Amino acid sequence: MSQRVVIVEDTLVQLRHYARILEREDYEVHSATSPITAIDIIDQVHPDVILLDFMLTGSNAMVLLHELLSHDDLSQIPIVLVTSAADQLSETVMRQYNVTQILDKTSMLPGDILAALKRAVL
Repeated sequence: MSQRVVIVEDTLVQLRHYARILEREDYEVHSATSPITAIDIIDQVHPDVILLDFMLTGSNAMVLLHELLSHDDLSQIPIVLVTSAADQLSETVMRQYNVTQILDKTSMLPGDILAALKRAVL
């Protein structure tokens, strides 16, 4: 059975890129471009893992992270955060939101996404 992943990314080119990488590895991919649509999709799909862009148009990932924490059934879903500001985020603080890894968009490779998702669902 395929693992389900929800990708939350507001840049469509980036979203499609991530989706292609994951679909090639047999992930069941669902996507959202904003925290508001993401929470609905996450609630419906109950993914095994979430790939979340930190800087979203008009918002940032904290809105979604806080919302997920308020739901008992969603608060334990592992999250891999992708951002171009990785050096500005505290891994200790992000761990409180079930963020298992922070990937730096400026230096990550496609294999980094796969490795992070696999580690997150162990």
